Amino acid sequence: ALLGGPLADENMRACKMELHDVVLHADAIHRGGGQLIPTCRRAIYAAMLTAKPRLMEPIYLVEIQAPERALGGIYGCLNTKRGQVFEEMQRPGTPMYNIKAYLPVLESFGFTNTLRAATSGEAFPQCVFDHWEVLMADPMTVDSQSYKIVMDTRKRKGNKVELPNLADYEDKL
Repeated sequence: ALLGGPLADENMRACKMELHDVVLHADAIHRGGGQLIPTCRRAIYAAMLTAKPRLMEPIYLVEIQAPERALGGIYGCLNTKRGQVFEEMQRPGTPMYNIKAYLPVLESFGFTNTLRAATSGEAFPQCVFDHWEVLMADPMTVDSQSYKIVMDTRKRKGNKVELPNLADYEDKL
């Protein structure tokens, strides 16, 4: 159940599920994963949906080298892409600056071209994966950014383009 969560069918992170007690069929031929796994999966998915789920997005560490005259374009480009600058250092004896920023991977597509256009080709970025960050927006709220990401992911994977309902995981006898 943790290989694909109920919202976006993506890997789960920082989740721990404990099974405390189980009663299996008395006959050995009926015992096995087929008796336990589907039921356990439905219970875990229902628990996840009721536990205020949040998405985690991958974040790049972006290192940019550019002259001082290109700094305005760099900051403008990073602001439009949800980037956060955390370090700006001038190289001693040169007009060049080293800028370090965090950039969501989702926003990185086309970033190099946009940055080069904003700085007249004077900025040189390098992107490396750095960490995961929790998106605080509720994916169950229709107008949130997390909801949009979930719907885009479900559509891309060929799943129903609607959030799963808690009733989908109830036993039907």
